Amino acid sequence: MLSRILTVVLVFSLVSCSNWVFRRDIPQGNYLEQKDINKLQIAMTKEQVKFILGSPVLADSFSNDTWHYVYKFKSGRSTKFDAMKKFIIQFKDEKVVSASGDFEIPESFYTPMIN
Repeated sequence: MLSRILTVVLVFSLVSCSNWVFRRDIPQGNYLEQKDINKLQIAMTKEQVKFILGSPVLADSFSNDTWHYVYKFKSGRSTKFDAMKKFIIQFKDEKVVSASGDFEIPESFYTPMIN
């Protein structure tokens, strides 16, 4: 009887220590910063955008003129995503025509590039 009680106490004490287990943070996608977004301008080529922001996580399968940059972060202590940011760039004739998403579009974005 004493061994069963000790076993139950041991199991419960080990289960209570499960919060001490290290769980790794999980970043996924393109991590973008506002300073990178500030470098974008209308009429940039796809190669120029790729140089500044990197390759997009998702390019629209039906229209190669829309790029999606998505970033998700999940803390090891959480069961859901703690942060999620999206940024979408649209092209026409291989040049940037618009951008939208969770970042502030600077006024300089609307000034066309001088080639």
